[in-house]
Amino acid sequence: MSNRLSARQLELKSIQYRKTILSIIRQAGGGHTAGSLSCTDILNVLYNRVMDITPGNFGSIARDHYIQSKGHSVEALYTVLADVGFFPAEELATLSRAGSHFVGHPTRKVPGIEHNTGALGHGLAVAVGLALGLKQDGLPHRVYTLLGDGELAEGSNWEASMTAAHYALDNLVVIVDRNDLQITGFTEDVMALEPLADKFRAFGYAVQEVNGNSIPDLVEHLERTPFAAGKPNLLLAHTIKGCGVSFMENVALWHHHVPSADELQQAIQELDQAEAHLMGVPR
Repeated sequence: MSNRLSARQLELKSIQYRKTILSIIRQAGGGHTAGSLSCTDILNVLYNRVMDITPGNFGSIARDHYIQSKGHSVEALYTVLADVGFFPAEELATLSRAGSHFVGHPTRKVPGIEHNTGALGHGLAVAVGLALGLKQDGLPHRVYTLLGDGELAEGSNWEASMTAAHYALDNLVVIVDRNDLQITGFTEDVMALEPLADKFRAFGYAVQEVNGNSIPDLVEHLERTPFAAGKPNLLLAHTIKGCGVSFMENVALWHHHVPSADELQQAIQELDQAEAHLMGVPR
């Protein structure tokens, strides 16, 4: 990974990413706002610190791989891919326009997207297959996949998990964006998941839990995989849905909701204040 940003640089970049996410969703008139904000820090650390994925090596199998299983939060992924050079940032303005490849779920028509996702529960199985292939080819690279907690009700996740453990895929890093909310409400009300960490351990994972909106914590955990030799890695990332914008945080309405002009202005002001505060804190 050639572009290893410091924790301070990553924290500032997350603020910029959130501003972009909100702006393109507002311009498009649609998007998964709160879920994109909850996973922003995770994607930031992966692409700017941890993974060996660049526009230059994307055509090779001999690199890390990333599958976004929670494909509905694609606005965050598009934003990061533009920033790391997969396509000009100006193209983000075409989100959801007729004829644009920048649609509401990941598609391989967009540079940097590894696999079409959006039908929830499919991404982990794809990631398991990639990780097994890398093992069989004797390649040292890793496969990272991001799951939403709401999609864990899909049984395909647990079938894939059994396969990952059976083949000792310690090159597989599964990250769960545990923001506790899905489109119809809190996950524990819709389909209870707890005790979630214990369930993943029972399926053979080496499990670590982390504050998924803390850059230093994410760096610390993601840079020390595998957590245990011969076991797939599971990072249970506790996040805040709508993170970074006070009136969006932990509010189910913002799962798929577009900010008004006034709401966008208020959100940007909050993010500007967070940026100014961060710039003024000695490190």
